[in-house]
Parts: sequence; structure tokens; C-alpha cells
Amino acid sequence: MLSGLTAGNDRVALRFGDESLTYGELASVAGPIAAGLAGRTRVAVWATPTLRTCVAIVAALTAGVPVVPINPKAGSRELAHIIADSAPDLVLAEPDVALPPELGALQRVPVELDVEGTPWRGDEPDPEAPAFVIYTSGTTGPPKGVLLPRRAVASNLDALAEIWDWTEADVLVHALPLFHVHGLILGVVGPLRRGGSLHHLGRFSSEAAAKELAGEGTMLFGVPTMYHRLAADCEADPALAAGVGSARLLVSGSAALPATDHERITAATGQRVVERYGMTETLMNCGVRATGDRRPGAVGPPVPGVELRLVDDAGEPLDGETVGEIEVRGPNLFLGYLNRPDATEVALHDGWFKTGDMAIRDPDGYVRIVGRRATDLIKSGGYKIGAGEIENALLEHPGVAEAAVTGEPDDDLGERIVAWIVPAADKPTAAELADHVAGLLSPHKRPRVVRYLEALPRNEMGKVLKRALHD
Repeated sequence: MLSGLTAGNDRVALRFGDESLTYGELASVAGPIAAGLAGRTRVAVWATPTLRTCVAIVAALTAGVPVVPINPKAGSRELAHIIADSAPDLVLAEPDVALPPELGALQRVPVELDVEGTPWRGDEPDPEAPAFVIYTSGTTGPPKGVLLPRRAVASNLDALAEIWDWTEADVLVHALPLFHVHGLILGVVGPLRRGGSLHHLGRFSSEAAAKELAGEGTMLFGVPTMYHRLAADCEADPALAAGVGSARLLVSGSAALPATDHERITAATGQRVVERYGMTETLMNCGVRATGDRRPGAVGPPVPGVELRLVDDAGEPLDGETVGEIEVRGPNLFLGYLNRPDATEVALHDGWFKTGDMAIRDPDGYVRIVGRRATDLIKSGGYKIGAGEIENALLEHPGVAEAAVTGEPDDDLGERIVAWIVPAADKPTAAELADHVAGLLSPHKRPRVVRYLEALPRNEMGKVLKRALHD
């Protein structure tokens, strides 16, 4: 799955700030860890944005052991669910990082950079073997573990390499988290599969991104929130704009990039951003080619190997420019949801995956996403967030009698989380509710706006009419 992991390869594979590893060093450091992981069922990785996290991922992948990346900012309930559901044999983490009590029962394997050993010599695992178990939010209930096989990762990264002319000469720059598809599979495994380099910024800033792109960096991966900030900073600083403009490719994903930010970045830097569309269960389904028409609002045609169709409410395929739900099939698909055959059966039928995303397909094959079939999935800051689990968390606050959660447009985040609250006797403040949710779940799931009501609008069956909230 990975290229260049051989002794003596002096090309830089990974760089985080002042720390870096060549391919030869990475093979040497990861080899002994891989040997210790061989035969394990699953391993958790405490996925901080560090070089050690990447070493842990490489060691597990080379040993053929599925990785469960853990968001270090996850709240207590989310952590407890993920550990209980995935049942990892151990946790890989930096040696000096304090782990929460939810991981206390797991054997801990510290990831060191100053240990040299023999590169892993084991055979390449079966392509159908799971490579990752990545937890993704649904519209209700706790996150589900998505089983991604090695076949899906390898084929999808090769398809992206084809459409983006991605080679070993490229140096990818990003500041994405390392516990989901965008930052981890595309952003870490992607360059390592090509034999290229990753320069991770740690924390995103326009200045740091521009500096890298003005130097060795050739590609930038980011979410709309980052590009919104980049647009404003490039407009204010011509030198920064020149640095960004020297990139070979700017790629945006995880949510739609507003047309205004497309045009602002182009006007300031001369670069047109490339968009792509994917999900945890499918990896990347569509992408604008490096040589293609980079028009705002379009995510391009399906990537090589992926079949895409639009269907009506009855599941019948649609022709022409008609809005329908996206269904996809191909080697990019996941194996199913861990311990959830019921959810897997609902999502997959006849080899097709029902995405829940609504789109229009232009005559030239470009896909334009127009929204979600459900109203309860919020895309904020590059994250996919289920309203249901936030509502459940809010209802545990003693000051909340009723709660509903929706998303509304936000220039920076794409969508911001809005909590609609019917307070109990002691009305909680917005800050109290935000802290309450962040403590139980994750900081990015906290409500950004709290609105108080005397009652939630409901239909005759008692279901909250969320569209009426915004009306």
C-alpha cells in the first residue's frame, strides 16, 4: 500500500515543523512497532497532529492490522462508545501524552522516533482486509465504525493520482486532523503511496501555508473554512497571495466551497481551487481534474473506477439534469459498519451505496451537490456532524426541557450548529450549553448559536418540524 519504505531512501517522507523522517528512517522506526503489532485484531491510535501518529499508522498498515484513529478532543461518552464498539487490543500514542480514563484499560505502546530497527518484511495483506475503522456521525445515535478495506484505500488514492497528476515529485501541504479520511487517508497515506512528501503545518494559518507553497510545497489540501480565511488574507497581503499562487494544485473538500471564495482566491492568487466529493464510507466519489474545468459549485465527474447515478424517491435511476439522490458503487466502497449489520443493510443494496446527498448531473458529467436528503446532518468546519447526538447531550443539561439542533449557513464554517432550546426553570446560558456539549462529545460539535423558545414546533405525531424553526 505504501511506497519507498526501504532502508537508504533519503527522500523526506514526513515533516512536522522541525521534525522530519526520510523514507529510510520511517521504515526503520516503524519496523519494530509493526513486528510487535503483527497478529493483533485492531489497534487504536491517539491521533494527534504529529509525526509519531504517522509512524503509528504506517506501522499498523505495514503489519496488516486495522487502525482505529481516535480524535484527541473527543468527549467522554464518544470515547467510551468507540473503545467499547471497536475493542482495540492496544493503543499507540506519544510517550509523554496523558490519555483519558476511557483508554486506561488498554495496553499502551509508546511511539518513539529515536529507535532504529529493521524495516518490516512481511507480506502485503489481502486487499479485502480492513485497513481502517473510522467513526462517522449519523443523523441519530452514536457514531458508527466504517470498515475501510485496503482495496478501497489503494484504488481510490490511485484514482486521485490519475486525475490530479499526483506523483512522487509532489510535496503535499495541509493542517488537517489525522483522525478522519481527509487528513489521514488522503493527507498522509496519499503522499506515502505516491512516494512523495507531506509537510504538515500543525495548526492552519495562511502565512504558514503560503510559506510552504512558496518553497517546496506543490499541493494544498484544505476545507472551506481554511480557504475562506486564505481568501481574506491573500486579498490583504500580495506577498502571501504570491506564495499561494505558486502552488500546482489547491484542493478543497469535506463541504462545498462557496462560489464567492472561489472567485476571491482566483482574483488574489491566479489559482482556481479544485473541488472533490466523498464520504467516509466511499472515500472520494468525484473530483475535478487538474486539467479540467474548475467551475464553482461543481465537484467534477466520478473518479476513475467509480460508478455514480442519481435516483428518485423510489430508487429508480434518473436521466438528464434532474435532482436525485447520489448512489455510487465501485472498488472505493467500504465493507460495512462494524457491529451494525442493520445499518449496513440499509445503506447498501445491489452493490450500490445510498449517500443521502442530493445532486444534479450536468450534460458533461459534472456533479453539483444541492443538499442532503435528511435535514439532520450538518457539515461544519469540514466535519460531518449528526444533530441527534447533540440533541441528546443537550437534553442531559438540567436547564434544558426540550432541544432541537439544526445547521444554518456560515461564511467561515460552511454551516454553524444552532441549538433551539426550551429552557427549564433555570435558563442556561449559551456558553454553559456549548461547554456542556463539548465536554460530552467534541468541541467541534458544540452549538455556535443558541436560540430560546417557549415550545418547539411539532407535527401531529410529535416530530419536531425543523424547517419551521428557521421559518
